[in-house]
Amino acid sequence: MLSYQHGYHAGNLADVHKHGYLAWALAAMAAKPKPLSYLETHAGRGLYDLSSPEARRTGEAAGGIARTEGWFAPGDPYLGALAGTRRRHGPSAYPGSPLIAALLLRPGDTLRLAELHPAEHEALGRALPRPARIERTDGLRAALAWTPPMPRRGLLVVDPSWEVKSDYEAVPAMLERVARKWPVGVLVLWYPLLPDGRHAPMLDRLGSALPGALRHEVRFAPVRPGHGMEGSGLFVVNPPWGSEGRLAWLGERFGALDQPSRPLTVSR
Repeated sequence: MLSYQHGYHAGNLADVHKHGYLAWALAAMAAKPKPLSYLETHAGRGLYDLSSPEARRTGEAAGGIARTEGWFAPGDPYLGALAGTRRRHGPSAYPGSPLIAALLLRPGDTLRLAELHPAEHEALGRALPRPARIERTDGLRAALAWTPPMPRRGLLVVDPSWEVKSDYEAVPAMLERVARKWPVGVLVLWYPLLPDGRHAPMLDRLGSALPGALRHEVRFAPVRPGHGMEGSGLFVVNPPWGSEGRLAWLGERFGALDQPSRPLTVSR
């Protein structure tokens, strides 16, 4: 599906949930001297302008990172990625997950990214401050072809647009196969929480197939009338040590937002 473009949604509350965990996980893994592989199936353009007409039209960044940046203490890796992006690209710049990885990983670590949308793929190559292998290809097929990577220690991010209902069957099938091929890999899946609960069968399947994984969800009011997403979910296979604490910390802050919320969940 080539219609989705994240520029309308960059910096929203789901990004804060996803990137607030991802930056921490990458920093935790990079604290050990062994090299890492970073893989991503739906990379997007990597860099977003929160002052753009697209971002202003939805108001999602104003209700997301603009409200929540103060949650993160000086020295937090998420703040570090935000600061590094702004130094290079200006105060309204926001990093997508591949740019967060490019800023936090070390020389000797590798990045391999898939993005099928032609304009997003072209922009991605310009956004990254370090070499990366970027392929215009289907991300789910790429994940199967790329794993296990070298170095074998590493992290895979799976963050599709979820515009196609068949993704809810294709994504868990891919993750199950990747987990078998790459049993030491950290696999991070993001999914939206929608009113019809279409994610629930997928999570039941994944929970049965990958029982040691960590699932974390936060819920928040839709950013505007008619907007369907009411929360954000992460499913993490082989979570780095300390992940439960980081996600619980994020969950507490989402729970304190001055808007209607539902219970937060952390489960193994």
